[in-house]
Amino acid sequence: MITKRTFGRLAIAAAAATLFTSAMAADVTVAYITNGNTNEGWTLINGGAKKAGQAKGVKFIELAADKGELSRQLAIVEDMITRKVNAIAIAPVDSAGIAPAINKALAAGIAVVAVDTGITGSKITSYVATDNIKAANVQGKWAAGEIKDGDTVIYVTGDQGQSTGQERKKGFVDALNAGRKNVKIVEVATTWDQTMAQNGVEAALRANPNAKVIACAWDGGALGAKAALMAAGKKPGDVKIAGFDGSPGGLDMMKQGWQQANAAQMLAKIGQVGVETAIAAAQGKKVEARIDTGSFLVLPANVDKFAADSGVGQFMKVKAK
Repeated sequence: MITKRTFGRLAIAAAAATLFTSAMAADVTVAYITNGNTNEGWTLINGGAKKAGQAKGVKFIELAADKGELSRQLAIVEDMITRKVNAIAIAPVDSAGIAPAINKALAAGIAVVAVDTGITGSKITSYVATDNIKAANVQGKWAAGEIKDGDTVIYVTGDQGQSTGQERKKGFVDALNAGRKNVKIVEVATTWDQTMAQNGVEAALRANPNAKVIACAWDGGALGAKAALMAAGKKPGDVKIAGFDGSPGGLDMMKQGWQQANAAQMLAKIGQVGVETAIAAAQGKKVEARIDTGSFLVLPANVDKFAADSGVGQFMKVKAK
């Protein structure tokens, strides 16, 4: 016979079991798949992602495409589908090339959030990144203000197989051409490789010794441009450099007088918000399809404040005075 006391114990046990089951159900597995880049900017982005992945009730898996290889990243996505993760946050190596695997993940009910770089040919859950065109517009407008009509500008691209590289180039070129007439733009093509940037700028300077500005799609390119200028015997400020990222190395260049402007991203925020969005989607919450993590034009007059406010200052070698 079930007494009131026994019934009470059973009720308590049932309630505890329900709570335990609910707690288990609340746990989600989120995979963060980065692109294999190891520069300063990606160190900050990945750090922000890892911080978000420490949230309670989240199993966080962090993986990288070896040497930025698409085949490796495709294999990782396939493995995450097999492991039935709840969400994937990914910085794609190739915006179009990754789409088939991403579509397969979406079809399997896995939420997918693109981090920093978009995905073409796939209707992903969310895209978390800087508005690259908007930020590059500001960079291009600044460059237009530093030159005269008919002057020469060297532009160091990022990988044109990725939406990030495409958008930054478009934003810069559109704003520069809107601000100045008959500008000669000498393009140095890279795949986010600093050595490629240095070699390309060295060649561009030999062919165009009167170039006034070197604008770069990322700060690694700006560091390559600095090395090229030094090899040419130039001094800080002889040719103005505009960077893009707001990375520690880029801001150090500014403190040293080598860089005059930077279209700075909120780097750690990109990774953190990207993974937070993936977690929310995994938990069944509604998320925005496009999240702009913001940008800021850094100049010598405000570099110290930006470094302090963004957290980048702790990684810089040239400290604020």
